Amino acid sequence: MRRNSIYNNKIVISFFHPLLKGIGQIMLQENSLTGILFLLGIFCGGIMMGLGVLLATVIATLTARLLKYDKTAIVAGLYGFNAALVGVALMLFLKSSIISLLLVVFGAFLSTIIHHLFMKNNLPLFTFPFVIVTWLILYAVNILLPELNVEPLGNEIISNQFAYLIRGFGQVIFQDKILSGILFFIAVFISMPIAALYGLAGGIITAVLATLLDIPTNDIANGIWSYNAVLCAITFAGRGYKDFLWVLSSVLLSFLFSILLFKLKIIPLTFPFVASSFIITLIKRSLSK
Repeated sequence: MRRNSIYNNKIVISFFHPLLKGIGQIMLQENSLTGILFLLGIFCGGIMMGLGVLLATVIATLTARLLKYDKTAIVAGLYGFNAALVGVALMLFLKSSIISLLLVVFGAFLSTIIHHLFMKNNLPLFTFPFVIVTWLILYAVNILLPELNVEPLGNEIISNQFAYLIRGFGQVIFQDKILSGILFFIAVFISMPIAALYGLAGGIITAVLATLLDIPTNDIANGIWSYNAVLCAITFAGRGYKDFLWVLSSVLLSFLFSILLFKLKIIPLTFPFVASSFIITLIKRSLSK
């Protein structure tokens, strides 16, 4: 009986660890505790978003296993984070319904396939599969099922203009609550303190730039001009002076891409982070050669 119990525990652990790590990998952290804190922060924002991220991550992990993708990558959660973001985003932008949940399943499956194609060709994909899949689904819904769209609400008026310091972390996973942002910051700090501190710095830089460009103060305080910079800073964080230069360069580039997408009236998601990080990564690779 004891041997069976140990065996069953191993099965449970082998299933749940990749799920939690997949959620943690949203901010590039291969850490189950980080994933748990991210999940708590998402549930603080809404039960359906929490269920969406769980459903999507399960589908992505099962898809990777059924298609016999690299086991090491699966265990590390690398096939989970794009799907996790798809799950949160769709449950945020769409009304809660069976169709929305089916779209989460489809989006998780498709993002996993795209993710694998990028990994197979050794391309720095970051969260691009999430971006392209979410854009396509929202575009299709807007044409075919417009009744599923959530009516856009105005941003909450924020009295504390320095709220962006922590909301920038929250908005990485579409959460505007302070508690969610705090949980996300702690989650990254536990896994990699230097990355968490660089993330704060990246958010501050873009907030200052947005203020200089007379962007509405409430939008800045809500963190929507900071979250891509937070991701960039976490990605290139390190202890050397060169790391600082890469962080600064990627943060500035992400801000420019954010401005471009807002002007084009396209939901930016994490595309500014993807584009700027892709460019910086290619530059780093070329210099190393």
